[in-house]
Amino acid sequence: MPTDVRPEIADPDSYINAIIAKVGDREPLEVLAETPGLFAARLRATPEAALRARPFEGKWTPLEVFGHLRDAEYVYGYRSRTIFCDDEPVIVGMDQDKWVARQGHNGADPAALLEEFTALRGFNLRLWRSLTPADLERFGRHNERGEETLGRMMPLLAGHDVWHLEQFDRYVAAAGA
Repeated sequence: MPTDVRPEIADPDSYINAIIAKVGDREPLEVLAETPGLFAARLRATPEAALRARPFEGKWTPLEVFGHLRDAEYVYGYRSRTIFCDDEPVIVGMDQDKWVARQGHNGADPAALLEEFTALRGFNLRLWRSLTPADLERFGRHNERGEETLGRMMPLLAGHDVWHLEQFDRYVAAAGA
């Protein structure tokens, strides 16, 4: 069974383009709106043991994948508001593996993670849907990836959702569920 494959982050533009490509021709806000329901269905359908199984050494469990999505929702909500409200702010990257490990996502209650993610996504969608074309041109300076506009962040986050839904499915299948 192959291990998890992730776009190369050493080249930020290639990484971003690979993630955004996951959205295809779909509207990013529609992808973002459907993710909570897709994850809810997956969490309901996956046995607890498979959610917490680590099918690939050194990789996350399916539940940690979902915990990471919840973390990303906090981060992108904050980044979006910072760019919307401030002029050319610095946007700081996150060490996703430390966030997942330190918060103990594999020991978390899946329903609680889903509830938090769903609420956060709702708050963020309300902001993203209100943005004007001029707002979408506002940008921050990501300390690893350079200039990022609000207009680029939404397809990036939508592609991130798709990537992690696929990852979740691969990990659950590898766990034998």
